[in-house]
Amino acid sequence: MHNGKLTVVGAGPGDLELITLKGIKALRSADVVLYDALVDPALLEYASKAEQIFVGKRKGCYRYQQEQINELIVQRASEGVHVVRLKGGDPFVFGRGAEEMEFAANHGVEVAVVPGISSSVSVPAAQNIPVTKRGAAESFWVITGTTKDHKLSKDVALAAKSNATVVILMGMSKLGEIMELFREEGKQDTPVAIIQNGTTENEKVGIGTVASIEHKAKEQQLANPAIIIIGEVVNHRQHILDIQNEYQIRGKKLFEKV
Repeated sequence: MHNGKLTVVGAGPGDLELITLKGIKALRSADVVLYDALVDPALLEYASKAEQIFVGKRKGCYRYQQEQINELIVQRASEGVHVVRLKGGDPFVFGRGAEEMEFAANHGVEVAVVPGISSSVSVPAAQNIPVTKRGAAESFWVITGTTKDHKLSKDVALAAKSNATVVILMGMSKLGEIMELFREEGKQDTPVAIIQNGTTENEKVGIGTVASIEHKAKEQQLANPAIIIIGEVVNHRQHILDIQNEYQIRGKKLFEKV
């Protein structure tokens, strides 16, 4: 029996146009596509002739456990076909892509990865929030808000002590705990942004501070899938809006004079 190939592909943050050309090529050559909940189903049109299997989770409900996904990959690949594992964002940033590749490789399957545009940097960028900026942040942390034990990562407390931008994925259920850690460091006035369904037509944005963001989140009914960005770089978004508004006002006044 000839073992096939597994290609783990990052689909990007949500916008259909933010998948890479290499990712599209992989989909077009796929015989089987296993895709997650955060992947836009429209991307599957690139693999219209392939068997398409949804293996994601929605609202905590798993159609397949991770062990079953691993077995399914090996089962299909052992038939000598090309299996594409399509994941949101980048498969190596909290995407478990490395685990799936390792499992497949240990069963004699050829493996490859196509990096994706990670939501951790692209979703803030789409809202004019850079993760680094001279004079504001020299580095950034990307942290999972919820560990495999369903607890808040200890790295959040370490990040709260730094001057870096802090980007937290899958952290909305721990928002109160996260903000408390920053308050303990005297950072009540630090800007915070929450971006839900980033880069998609359903995108929602909440802007506040460490002291106010929990209220903003409740007021705007912000929930997962969302990204939390903490740091002075959040102010860049408003700065750009202010500059644009100023030029619009100037342009209007010039037009009225004419």
